[in-house]
Amino acid sequence: MELIPGLPNDIARECLVRVPYTNFSTIASTCRDWKLEIHLPEFFRHRRAAGCSKHVMVMTQSRVNPERNSGLKCQAMPVYRIVVLEPDTGDWCELPPVPGCSDGLPVFCQVVGVGLNLVVMGGMDPDTFDVRNEVYVYNFLSATWRRGADMPGVKRIFFGCASDLDRLVFVAGGHDGEKNALRSAMAYDVGSNTWVSLPDMERERDECKGIFHLGKFHVIGGYCTDRQGRFESSAELFDVATWQWSPVQEDLLRHGTCPRTCAAADGALYMCQGGDMAKLEGNTWKAVAELPAEVSNTAHVATWEDKLLVIGSPSFGEPHIAYVLNLGNYTWTRMELAGRYSGHVQSGCYLEL
Repeated sequence: MELIPGLPNDIARECLVRVPYTNFSTIASTCRDWKLEIHLPEFFRHRRAAGCSKHVMVMTQSRVNPERNSGLKCQAMPVYRIVVLEPDTGDWCELPPVPGCSDGLPVFCQVVGVGLNLVVMGGMDPDTFDVRNEVYVYNFLSATWRRGADMPGVKRIFFGCASDLDRLVFVAGGHDGEKNALRSAMAYDVGSNTWVSLPDMERERDECKGIFHLGKFHVIGGYCTDRQGRFESSAELFDVATWQWSPVQEDLLRHGTCPRTCAAADGALYMCQGGDMAKLEGNTWKAVAELPAEVSNTAHVATWEDKLLVIGSPSFGEPHIAYVLNLGNYTWTRMELAGRYSGHVQSGCYLEL
């Protein structure tokens, strides 16, 4: 077969790997041979090797409401949608609505990147505030949504979750509809659309942070049922190779710290502490850069390669601003945001497309 008539296939592949990820669905619908080509794992290995893959941040972000003479402000009752940011270029766009959620996403839903898929799970109904257990998967090759298998067991909210970036999403902790903190954990296989139970954690962990780091699912902080809002400083690590939890790691965080801004990059953990960005070195958090005043009220932290993205605002209710920290020299660069993308960010994830 000839992928492109009149061209050797190796040259044709060089053309196809350079197509923007936003046109993947067009490639797939053009002809059978192109569809087969872009579904091969080798296609994306070649795309990365050629330096053509794109770093992408996907976030749930509130819409902003223009108000006369008062700039762009967040709505009193925010309506969330899914936005996509290419941090290397500063380009933003919005994904099609999740099926059944054209009027807004479930509040506090989680988004996780798995291979070429985006998984949206959980949250609360924006009208009734009932906890939901639905799962939706967006595939960037077909640019379509599908309904995934519901999260099993009790309906949970404020859980920690993360992915191995390949096929599995790990979920742990949170609380049920009666606000009982949970120890249970599970994993979702995106390819087979199935859930499997993990062993329980040693401790209940509501509002914990999930990070996949160095081959392990880290569940950081959180609090138990009878200590509402008083965060633990410990963490538990699930080793995927042994399918077991490690002993509780005490004093990972400063006592009483919310773990929301924890992120992993360059083989290390980072998080906002006070007015600084701090890095975990051994058992000590070391301040490496002062946070810009414009993002001192931090909403979201994400990482890719040797860079760290911080989105926040000078104070509550103000439009959000983005800064990028170069982890090589710890210098900040301000990222310009269009007004429509200055809303509050609740959750986010990273993909390489």
